[in-house]
Order: sequence, then C-alpha cells, then structure tokens
Amino acid sequence: METQRSSIETPIGPVWIEEGDGAIVRAGWGAVDAPADTALLRETKAELAAYFDRRLDAFSVPIRHGRADAAGRVLDAMRAIPMGQTRSYGDVAREVGISAQAVGQACGANRIPILIPCHRILGTNGLGGFSAPGGVETKVWLLRHEGAAGLLI
Repeated sequence: METQRSSIETPIGPVWIEEGDGAIVRAGWGAVDAPADTALLRETKAELAAYFDRRLDAFSVPIRHGRADAAGRVLDAMRAIPMGQTRSYGDVAREVGISAQAVGQACGANRIPILIPCHRILGTNGLGGFSAPGGVETKVWLLRHEGAAGLLI
C-alpha cells in the first residue's frame, strides 16, 4: 500500500497524518518534512483544525485501523465514545470481551491517536497512560478541551 503524509500544527504540537488506499491509516506526533497534498489529507487537516477550534465533535474522514482481532474491536469501541465522555479500561473490556490489560495494550498500540480517541479511556483509579509528548498531561489537555464530564483532575 502506497501512503502519503502531511502534518498540521495544533495546540498540543504538530500532528502528522498518513493516508493509504483512500483512508487515514496512521497518525502521530511531529511534523512532516515534505508534506503530501491530497484531498483526503486536506480534509483531515481541516477536520483536525475544526476539532481543536471546538467546531467539530466527531471525525467523518475514512479511517482504517487494519485490525480484525480483539485490538480492532477495542479501536472500534474507542471510536464510538462520544466527545466529552470517557470509559474505563474495564468498561471497554466488558464491552468487547477481553481483559482490561488487553484494552490498555490496544490503547498503547493505537496507530491513529486523536482520530481514534484512546485518550477517552481511563483507569479505574487514575488516568492511565498516553503516547503523546507530554504523556498524561496531553491526555488531560485533550479531555479538558473536549469538556469531559466528571474529570477530577
């Protein structure tokens, strides 16, 4: 699969996105030196900008995580969590029929952060981890940005 990347500057730093076969297949932290310019990458950057400007609460661009296993079910469950809401690792574990530890591993292996909102998954007695520069502080920023109800931090 041929892929192309671009990046966007956000309040939490630069974020890159990668397109492959008509869908977003990866995203991550940092800028792209030689960004590609495709309709899907432009649309995704526009949606990310709207998200960070609080004008968008759900992404509509095609996203393909490429997983057909338990981790894929976790990623699908994450995508279904509405903006401003959170779930615990245990909640998702019960929903998809795996252990909470396996949910945490799937969150840590999420190849499309923000667009697949692993930041909305919390530990029972804490925040859990987060892959972004700044780690949990960035997770807290995203949750506050989304107006996550009941966030005690």
